[in-house]
This record gives sequence, C-alpha cells and structure tokens, in this order.
Amino acid sequence: MSEQNAKGLWSGRFSEATDAFVAAFSASEHYDRRLYREDIRGSRAHARMLAECGIISAEDGAAIDAGLTAIEAEIEAGGFPWDPALEDVHMNIEARLTQRIGEAGKRLHTGRSRNDQIATDIRLWLRTVIDGNLALLRRFQAGLVDLAEREAETVMPGFTHLQVAQPVSFGHHMLAWYEMLVRDEARLHDVRRRVNEMPLGSAALAGTTFPIDREQTCAALGFDAPTRNSLDAVSDRDFAIEFVSAAALAMTHLSRMAEELVIWASPLTGFIDLPDRFCTGSSIMPQKKNPDVAELVRGKSARVHGALHTLLTLMKGQPLAYNRDNQEDKEPLFDAADALRDSLRAFADMVPALSVNRERTRAAAREGFATATDLADYLVRQGVAFRDAHEIVGQAVAYGVAEGRDLADLSLAELQRFSSAIGEDVFSVLTLEGSLAARDHTGGTAPAQVRRQVAAARQRLGGDGGD
Repeated sequence: MSEQNAKGLWSGRFSEATDAFVAAFSASEHYDRRLYREDIRGSRAHARMLAECGIISAEDGAAIDAGLTAIEAEIEAGGFPWDPALEDVHMNIEARLTQRIGEAGKRLHTGRSRNDQIATDIRLWLRTVIDGNLALLRRFQAGLVDLAEREAETVMPGFTHLQVAQPVSFGHHMLAWYEMLVRDEARLHDVRRRVNEMPLGSAALAGTTFPIDREQTCAALGFDAPTRNSLDAVSDRDFAIEFVSAAALAMTHLSRMAEELVIWASPLTGFIDLPDRFCTGSSIMPQKKNPDVAELVRGKSARVHGALHTLLTLMKGQPLAYNRDNQEDKEPLFDAADALRDSLRAFADMVPALSVNRERTRAAAREGFATATDLADYLVRQGVAFRDAHEIVGQAVAYGVAEGRDLADLSLAELQRFSSAIGEDVFSVLTLEGSLAARDHTGGTAPAQVRRQVAAARQRLGGDGGD
C-alpha cells in the first residue's frame, strides 16, 4: 500500500496513517462501487464544465474525459484494481485517473466535494432504478389485464375475514391487484420528480468560490434543475427515503398477492396451478410442489420494510450538513431496490402464466351462502325493509346450514317459510352468474364491467396489453 493510500487522498492534515481497523471500518468501496457508472458520468460532466468555464485547461479536460472512459472500460472488463484503503468508489476512481493521466487527474475534484458527488451519484443511480421498476410495473400490469380478460366469466368466492362473502369474477380480483400497481406506479413517478434535482456544485456544504456553471452540468446530466440550497443538497436523503417508502408499499401489495397465491395454490383450496418453473419440490416428500417464489416475495417485503425503518432512523438525529452516518444509507437503499426489482420481475413472469381451476373456484363460491346478500337485496326490491330482509335471510341461512344445502338448493316452498315476498323469480338472483351480472356498474364485478375496465386499462397502458 502506498503512503498516500495509507493516509488517504485527504492526508495533508494528518501526521499518521489511519489505523488499519478504522480504515476497514470506514471503507465503503465494496458496496458503493456499484455506483461507478454514475460516478464517472458525473465526473465527466463536471470536468467538461470546468474546462468550458476556464477553471481548468481544455487539454486537462480532454485528458480527464479520455482517462475516465478508459477507467470505465477497465471496470467493466473486471480489471480495475479496487483498493479498500481508498475508502470509496470516488477516491478509487480519482486515484486511478491520476495514475493514468498524471497531474491533470488531480484537477478533477476542483469545485466539488465527495459530499455533493455522492448525493449526485445516488440520484443518477436511483433515477435509472426507478425507470426500470416502472417498466416492470407496467409489464406486470399488462399481464394482470390479460389474465383478467381471460377469466372475466370465472366465478370465485370473494372473502372478508377470509370467510366466503359474495361471488366475484376472478378477472375482477386480478383488476384489484392491477389497481394496487397503478398507485405504486404513480408514487414512483412522483418520487422520480424529486430525485431529479442536481446537488453537484454544492461542494462540501456552502458551494464553491470557483465560477462554475451548474445549469450546464445539470443539462448535461439530464436533471430538471440544480438544487436550491447547498446545505440541504449535500445532507438530504429524503429522496432515498421516499423511494424506499414507495418500494415498501409496493412490496406490501406484492406480499398480499403472494399470500393469496400461496392459499390458492394449496390442494386444500385448489383454485390455481402455478407453472412448475416457479415452484420447487421437497427433499423428503416427493409429492410436494411448493410456491417458493410467492413465499420469497412475501418474505422480501420484510427486508424492504426494514430498509425503510433503517433510513428513517439513520436521518432522524443528524444536524446539518453532511455527516458520515450517511455512508450507511446505501446498503439498505441498494437492498430495497434489488428486492423490489426482483420481486416485480418474478411476479410479472409468473402470475400471468398461472392456470385457474374454474370448476374448483365455482364450487367454492357455492359454499358459505355467497348469494345471501343477493336474496336480501331481492327482498328489499319487493318492499321489505333492509333490516327485516337481513333478519329473514339470516334465518334462511341457518336453515340451510342445518340442512347442509345452499340457498340456491332450497325449494321455493322452503324459502317462502321465511317470507311471503319471495316468488318464483328468486332463483335468478340466487345463481352465481346472476349475482355477478347484477353488479353491472362502474367498479362492480359483473363480467361486462370487467371487460370495460380491461379496455380502459389497455388504453392507459398504450396498447392491447401483454408483450
């Protein structure tokens, strides 16, 4: 290790080298190296601005640009000599640049600090991450819309308290999941707007004495605007917390979906069959087909929730401006981003490929007196007050439970024991298909409404749906 590496690129103030344990304890290059593309991109834009503003020479600017290009190729080829003693991705790249191009490399850091540098790198990286997640969200949405159309006529039980409540269309249930993802998409778009502000030029905390052109750098890096306050810009991690918050809520939605998939795939329920390629077997029980992907997504939601708590706790006691605590922001942020990306990809691939056991879902909808509310509504239309209708149907259900028969299986004479208002037309509302079709209004579960919502969703997605 060179003497410069032992003391660090900031070693002028210090009379002895950093303790070996402290150097290892402080190092972040083993995880923040994933920001190398963003770091090089930001450095290239910064160097060009410095040259165009006459702060460094055009020759030095060109040398820096060429050197950074070579370093990026070196990293991507796997030949870059990462050195933990240089602490982080920034100092590793800057030291390597100086090794390659000499004195000009030492001028790159003019007018900036690692404080505004890392804040810029994370925003650049997170912007790309959000765009990738948005693409996955829309692919998953399109798959759900296709599945909803395919199963618009499929009857299944709707649940409250995990008890059979009313019949619903399987397609309607898929569109409920779709609506969750639409909100997740909107939140990520909203976060992206606040991510897309540029801290570069804020330097350590107070700005710089050099005549920099932040607007030029901002345009080169594709940001909407420079940040307005240098103190806030270098110490702000709201944008990271907002992303992880949006990710945590999206993972909550995916976890809820996962829970239903696990229940539905159980032989005790038998509503769906997941493709074999998304399941695993048992090391001891040869008959098992385990919904591991769904279970892992459900489990990974806990990691993202934990990342959100970590970031909130990390920031809650920090005074302005930058503090070294902020080094701890990247691992939970990276982990949350990876978990969301992988979970979205898994579900976008798996869920649209599941098959529905229509006979089993229909049979389950006939259990638990799912059309009881339809009978109550029928009585109301016959002039019976709703509370009286509720009582009448409750008595009819109790009778059905005792007889072991659904309401639709009772005879007209049996039903009329409970109310003389019941006529022969009652059976049209006691059928599962009749129950679905009767809810033909915006947001209802009628197959006709499901198809209308599918058409609206496809228009929103900008095409016919699917890939």
